[in-house]
Amino acid sequence: MTSPVSLDHLADIMALLRDRDRGCPWDVEQTFSSIAPHTVEEAYEVLSAIDEGDPAAIKDELGDLLLQVVFHARIAEEDGLFALPDVIAAICDKLVRRHPHVFGEQRVKDARDQLVNWENVKEGERNGDAAASALDGVAKALPALLRAAKLQKRAARVGFDWTDPADVFAKIREEIDELEAEVRAAAPRPRMEDELGDVLFAVANLARKLEIDPEQALRRTNEKFERRFHFIEQSLEKAGKPIKEASLDEMEELWQKAKGLDPSGGAA
Repeated sequence: MTSPVSLDHLADIMALLRDRDRGCPWDVEQTFSSIAPHTVEEAYEVLSAIDEGDPAAIKDELGDLLLQVVFHARIAEEDGLFALPDVIAAICDKLVRRHPHVFGEQRVKDARDQLVNWENVKEGERNGDAAASALDGVAKALPALLRAAKLQKRAARVGFDWTDPADVFAKIREEIDELEAEVRAAAPRPRMEDELGDVLFAVANLARKLEIDPEQALRRTNEKFERRFHFIEQSLEKAGKPIKEASLDEMEELWQKAKGLDPSGGAA
């Protein structure tokens, strides 16, 4: 085996784990599809560690995510598709190609200017396919809220966009009214689901216009809800009252108290 503490060493370990005679039965059985959910999960665990600001956890979770890359590459190599060096070469080529201001003669003013340049390079790559759509390459496996924002961003690049965020607020109100009408009419579930989707899509569009990551915004709100709900639970527990026996008014009073104590503030 290759000496420890190298990508090659990790690849060697994975090759042994996948060996049909000497390896791990579970690892041997895995396919692209079967480990894909684990790949997504590991990416989110990296994000969670970053949000918690825990360097040790970030290091550990990055290792788990790197293992997923090596795992996929090993499966591909066994199938004669590509190998880990091909994956590394591809990303190296892409980084050089998409940073002409570093590896070429182009110049950029700042990070925002570079972001525009990055998108222009990506668009040029997509346009190499005559049948390419402006929406091509937005992964279907992305979280729906994030994918909505990315689809809207792509459409905006070709001019399909409102110029004023006020127009998006109007669209959100319109979609909410349509959803409310379906709910009042006791419409079939698919119709209500469709209208609710329209509301969420419009809200994601507003986030894009305000240059706010909708996934990050919702994660922060989820965390805020957890903190405040835990406060309700703990307060009732200290009072010796099971939460299921508390009235909505009692819980709302504690919720308002939790808001006042929450360092994040917020009106929710």
